[in-house]
Amino acid sequence: MKIYNTLTRKKEEFIPLEEGKVKMYVCGPTVYNYIHIGNARPMIVFDTVRRYMEYKGYEVNFVSNFTDVDDKIIAKAAEEGSTAEEVAQRFIKECKKDMSGMNVLPATTHPLATQEIGGMIEMISKLIEKGYAYRSEDGTVYYRTRKFKDYGKLSHKNIDDLQAGHRDIKVTGELKEDALDFVLWKPKKEGEPYWESPWCGGRPGWHIECSVMSRKYLGDEIDIHAGGEDLIFPHHENEIAQSEAANGVEFSRYWMHNAFLNIDNRKMSKSLGNFFTVREVAGKYDLQILRFFMLSAHYRSPLNFSADLMEAAKSGLERIITAAENIRHLQKSAPDLELTEREDALLKEAEIYTEKFEAAMEDDFNTADAVSAVFELVKFSNTNTSADHSKGYLEKLYRQLLTLCNTLGIIIEKEEEMLEDEIEELIAKRQAARKEKDFAKADEIRSLLLEKGIQLKDTREGVQWKRV
Repeated sequence: MKIYNTLTRKKEEFIPLEEGKVKMYVCGPTVYNYIHIGNARPMIVFDTVRRYMEYKGYEVNFVSNFTDVDDKIIAKAAEEGSTAEEVAQRFIKECKKDMSGMNVLPATTHPLATQEIGGMIEMISKLIEKGYAYRSEDGTVYYRTRKFKDYGKLSHKNIDDLQAGHRDIKVTGELKEDALDFVLWKPKKEGEPYWESPWCGGRPGWHIECSVMSRKYLGDEIDIHAGGEDLIFPHHENEIAQSEAANGVEFSRYWMHNAFLNIDNRKMSKSLGNFFTVREVAGKYDLQILRFFMLSAHYRSPLNFSADLMEAAKSGLERIITAAENIRHLQKSAPDLELTEREDALLKEAEIYTEKFEAAMEDDFNTADAVSAVFELVKFSNTNTSADHSKGYLEKLYRQLLTLCNTLGIIIEKEEEMLEDEIEELIAKRQAARKEKDFAKADEIRSLLLEKGIQLKDTREGVQWKRV
């Protein structure tokens, strides 16, 4: 299996630190609003990498964080008159709903930045002790960028050409020893959440969070660190500087980054009016279509999102699902006989599509070619299945298609639709729970219905529902 390593700028054979196991960290979203389709790409891409690793028999420890303390979260809370914690918790919940809709598996661990402050203070103290960090007059702690001799090795930038990371706290130059130094800990501002530390009451800088959470849940050294290409600099570059200075070992063996998502051939931007959340897309399309669309291109290639391309993805996915339904339909009345020589020969012939699928995924997770192999298997099954074939033959062919689709996270076995009586019964239970002020139970029922494809709308006339 070959992976393109951003660190070395070439494809390398994947050799795990520990045989049969993979330690993988993927930077998660900052939760101040619904996730947008740009956030969705790394979620889908690296979920597929994880699924393929598991398909190959690896035990994957997959960690993906939620940044739940940040300027944007604090601003949102101020705008709403709520707290940063309330905003973060609400949008973590909404993010998980969207992830479920895209069939993104829950991480082994989803750490929250606010629950790991102690570890951050510990790592910052260690960096100060080693001379890699210092406290300024106002209590801000900075990382001495130039002291880390390998700074720039991931982004392949020359340190003398760099400017300080754009997400760092804005301070006067006198407080820093060097303009390139970045923030590890920042002092509190009036009305903002803060934690006590040896330097001042405040909160961590963005970069230290991932270094600490990765170390806690995966160890000093990990196999794969991944995220969008916008994170290469400064975020991942700074993570390397912090982690390797503190831990004394290489941080991550392989660095994987997905390319940007454009909208109608333009960069996604609120100012251009082409900014879409996953929830908005879900109002028009099943999120399985969004997943299928994302897998239609290699993860390192820029991907263009448009209505035409989504319609094409919808048609492609329907072809696969129809082929699967056809095999299942034939299975119901197929004779339960031993496989014929001809059927054995056909199954051997079909193995080439699994081989093509694996060859594509082994070559830096080329999902575009893997999807092509699935389409070839679909064409083969459409041509070579009929009411005359045995149950065993049809089952094996179906199992092959199901396995490949599951590895891509594509669902071809849809649950049966809920009956109207069942929906109304659950709505009645939700109403009773609301009347008793058991809002947790009411929310649980609403989420359950949404998972089953039933969307509720509370109106003055009562609860309305529709299938989505």
